[in-house]
Amino acid sequence: MTQAQDEVDRLVAAWRAERPDLDVEPLQVLSRISRLAKHLDRARRAVFAEHDLEPWEFDVLTALRRAGPPYELSPGALLRATLVTSGTMTNRIDRLAQAGLVQRRPAPEDRRGVLVSLTDAGRARVDAAFTDLLEREHTLLSSLDLDERHALAGLLRTMLAPFDT
Repeated sequence: MTQAQDEVDRLVAAWRAERPDLDVEPLQVLSRISRLAKHLDRARRAVFAEHDLEPWEFDVLTALRRAGPPYELSPGALLRATLVTSGTMTNRIDRLAQAGLVQRRPAPEDRRGVLVSLTDAGRARVDAAFTDLLEREHTLLSSLDLDERHALAGLLRTMLAPFDT
């Protein structure tokens, strides 16, 4: 069975014609990952917009939601979960608190520390957005059967692992 050509096939063919001296094989994988990431980003942003959320808001809210009851973390733990600077995180917490999605409270074990927790409104918003996101992502993966999804996830994990250490 012959697979349909995509934009990357055309790009690779053009580079092979123009630069036969170069091995353009990495484009077969990495250009597809890059293009797929752009499509995924658009789909995710559309879901978040439906729930009046920015991607960074979703990231912070899901970090808190994944923490389990009482859905709270220190700002430092949020930094590690979202990979942003402390100044950026402070700004994000401020904005989410103003929107009524999170609240700050003094950390019981450290008088100088604070904990950030989801409000009921924040939990409802992130739960609804996450449910819709998963529905959209299932649709995006619908061209692959379960075995193909598992194989792809394993290959991507192998590629990504060195970056996550």
